[in-house]
Amino acid sequence: MKQRIIEKVRLAGASAWGFIPTADIPFSEEVRKICEGNMCHGYGKSWACPPGVGSFEQCKEECLSYENALVFSGVYQLEDSFDFEGMGRGHREFKELCDRLGESLERPFLLLSNEGCIRCKSCTYPDAPCRFPDKLYPSLEGYGILVTELAKKAGLNYNGGTNTVSYFGMLCF
Repeated sequence: MKQRIIEKVRLAGASAWGFIPTADIPFSEEVRKICEGNMCHGYGKSWACPPGVGSFEQCKEECLSYENALVFSGVYQLEDSFDFEGMGRGHREFKELCDRLGESLERPFLLLSNEGCIRCKSCTYPDAPCRFPDKLYPSLEGYGILVTELAKKAGLNYNGGTNTVSYFGMLCF
């Protein structure tokens, strides 16, 4: 099973990956509080972010209902450390990587991605259900997961190197 998943994540375009038991996922209510502080301007605006994803406890319970997790990353080149356009391009490419991975897998699984959803120009939250619930990959941070520690536990480098941006996802199965 793990070999099949490795092949799928490799074909989807991930830069690196590692397995951990879901019991080792580093949950932190402090991360969730940062979301509530709305530093990224996504709080309360998407089904992929809090409070749309559910409470901290519900998110933790959902992850722990699976036995294994595959943590994966995408590393994208930048012109320099202030290349915000390149960061946006990398973010979109990582979301496409998550789409390819999600489309290649059989349910049940939980796929979490970095930051919020960028699929629709305008999210239906909170007035109507998500237009694409099978392609909704909620935010790792919104689930209260400390991504730096998650990467470390999976044996991944959090920083992809000079003039790069790294994005992370997690597949629970």
